[in-house]
Amino acid sequence: MEIRQYQIVLVNLDPTIGSEMKKTRPCVVISPDEMNKYLQTIVVAPMTSNSKPYPTRVEVKHNKTKGWVVLDQIRTIDRKRIVKSFDSLTDKEINKVKTIIHETYVE
Repeated sequence: MEIRQYQIVLVNLDPTIGSEMKKTRPCVVISPDEMNKYLQTIVVAPMTSNSKPYPTRVEVKHNKTKGWVVLDQIRTIDRKRIVKSFDSLTDKEINKVKTIIHETYVE
């Protein structure tokens, strides 16, 4: 299965520890295509349908449902955790994700 940056994938995040996001849930692929092509690991940001508007969360629409990309919980997973893949974020959502990543982790 080809995994692309900003694609939404269903990921089994269990087992987790403490406050880490749990369950099988949609996640957005953050790692670039070059890494996704050659590495066994993928960097993802989990999504939730239940959030307050924190500055590290990007509101998106997926499967006709409003949700948030949780950029304060980015993690690296083995590609075996990916259950299936969906569509990708819109260009507008991608730009917002890039902006928040830059503001949070680069500045």
